[in-house]
Amino acid sequence: MQLVLAAVAAVVASSGAARAEVVDVQPNGFEVRHALHLAVPPDKAYAALVDIGRWWSPDHTFSGDSANLSIEPKAGGCFCEALKDGGSVAHMRVVFVAPGKMLRLEGALGPLQTLGVTGHLAFALKPQDGGADLVLTYDVGGYAKDGFAGWATPVDHVLGLQMARLKAYAETGKP
Repeated sequence: MQLVLAAVAAVVASSGAARAEVVDVQPNGFEVRHALHLAVPPDKAYAALVDIGRWWSPDHTFSGDSANLSIEPKAGGCFCEALKDGGSVAHMRVVFVAPGKMLRLEGALGPLQTLGVTGHLAFALKPQDGGADLVLTYDVGGYAKDGFAGWATPVDHVLGLQMARLKAYAETGKP
């Protein structure tokens, strides 16, 4: 898995297509940020973004199948995952929607759900050079017994992988 993440990071870095960083880490939280250019207009980028089951990595789901993921793009909507036998996971709640411009969600992704934390995940789209610039920020805060120093970098890497997959899906139809 780390080899895959390193390969993705190397490809993204060498293409100049994305900028990623752990912006800040404090004892009570952290912020990560990813910026990339999509060679599609903002409305098409947004449509791809909310079609999350088509591009999110199955390696970062509870069910092992990205097709079980969905985002209901309206305030109060759910970024959810269906599990077999009728189970489900609410990954995040949609708090702001401006189609083609902005999607904001709140909640704790993946293993962060086991901590006393919440997060704010924002996807901002802006028209640029015949396509769209996308900036993702994820701010996480709350209580983690050993602090957040060990969480920021892995979360940054996973979100970087997801952004590379989103870019590929938006531009080619395949993650």
